[in-house]
Amino acid sequence: MSRRRTLGTKKKIALLVGAATVAGGGAFVMANASNAAQTTPEARTKAAQDSNVCQGLATALGNNQRFIEGQRADPDAQSAARIENREAVVAEIERKQAASGCTVGESAQDSQAAQPPQAGGAAQAGGAAQAGGAAQAGGAAQAGEQVCAGSTVTLSGEAGAPAASSNQFPVGTELKVTNLDNGKSTTVEVNSVSGSCALLNNAAFEQVREDGKFLIRRALIEKVG
Repeated sequence: MSRRRTLGTKKKIALLVGAATVAGGGAFVMANASNAAQTTPEARTKAAQDSNVCQGLATALGNNQRFIEGQRADPDAQSAARIENREAVVAEIERKQAASGCTVGESAQDSQAAQPPQAGGAAQAGGAAQAGGAAQAGGAAQAGEQVCAGSTVTLSGEAGAPAASSNQFPVGTELKVTNLDNGKSTTVEVNSVSGSCALLNNAAFEQVREDGKFLIRRALIEKVG
């Protein structure tokens, strides 16, 4: 009888070990399945889109912060109003960062740095400096000429009719911006100064953007007037 009880106990232990092994194997299979699901093309596409959204918002934030810094470093009579406006834009971009699951306050500068003034570069009528002290390095470009080569395009976060701002072109310049990834384009007039070569406001950006993206990596920018 004692031997039967001992065997019975061993069998129970073996059954318990077997059950644990099966359960562990099932958990391993489920973990692998979960990991595989996370690396599906759809998951990778969504991750890439999320990355583009966050990078675009970070670039927009950086552009506006750089503009504010420039206004504070070289103020004029309108600087206080411009700074107040751009601080409201910064707050709106940070709200979008939070809503999109991005790091709030993450900032990145546009890839197109401000270019130094060209020799004999155009000055505004009467010799007045451009508002905010922005150099008109692109002012000498001819109509129809490609400008801002290599620059990414993002949004300023400002409302209003479609328009652009620039650190290279004076107010009144017309720029055609084409998103080479979807073929959409818009022609807008520069109406203010910013921290990058061509920065679109919300309405203009909506005309050329890809769904869910706040950054145009492949842009063709032309001066048309």
